[in-house]
Amino acid sequence: MAIITLPVVKMLLIAIMLLGLMVEVKTGGMGAGVLLGLVAAAVFWGSQYVEGLVSFYMIAVFFFGILCIIVEMLLPTVGLLAGVGVAALFYSLVLALGGDAFAMGVLLGAFALAAVLFALVVRRLPSSRLWSKFVLKDTSTSRRGYVSAPPRAELVGKEGTALTELRPAGTAQIDGQPVDVVTEGAFLPKGTPVRVISVEGMRVVVRSCS
Repeated sequence: MAIITLPVVKMLLIAIMLLGLMVEVKTGGMGAGVLLGLVAAAVFWGSQYVEGLVSFYMIAVFFFGILCIIVEMLLPTVGLLAGVGVAALFYSLVLALGGDAFAMGVLLGAFALAAVLFALVVRRLPSSRLWSKFVLKDTSTSRRGYVSAPPRAELVGKEGTALTELRPAGTAQIDGQPVDVVTEGAFLPKGTPVRVISVEGMRVVVRSCS
C-alpha cells in the first residue's frame, strides 16, 4: 500500500487543507494559505482518485465548497455561502474517506490538529471582513455605555410600603417608585411598612418596620 493512502497521512493532508482554509478566512488574501491548501488538496484528491477511492462527484463537491467560501470573502453577504461551503467541504471529505465512523474519526482528528496549529499563529495574522463576522470584537464596558445594573446602594435605610405580598419576593414602593424587593424569608402582606436593610447588586432586601 502506498504511503500516501495511510490513514495518518490522509489525516495530515486534510489538516493542512483545513489550516490553509482557516488562514485564508482569517487574512482574506490569496497567499500562503491558498497555496498550502491547494497543494495538500491536489495530493489528497489525486492519490485517492488514482487508487479508485473517489469519484469526480466528490471532487466537484469539494471544489464547490471552496468556490462558495471564495465568493463569501469577495462579496458582502451574510455568511450563508461560507456555511454552505464548509458543509460541502466536510461532506466531500467524509465521502472520500469512506463515509463511515472511521471517516468521521479521521476528519475530527484532522480538524483538531488544524485548530491547534491555527491557534499558534492566529494572533500574528491580519483579520479579514469574513473573519470579523465570526468573532465578537466589541466588549460591553461601562466606558462604552454598558451598565449591567444601576447602583442601588442609596436605598439602604429608606422606608416604603409593600405594593404586593412579599412571599418573600415582591414589589414595594420606595421614594415614590416601585422597586423589586425580597424579605429575609418572612412573609409580609400587602401594605406592610418596610425598610431597606441591604442592597446586593439587583437584590434589595427589606424588613418589616413594625
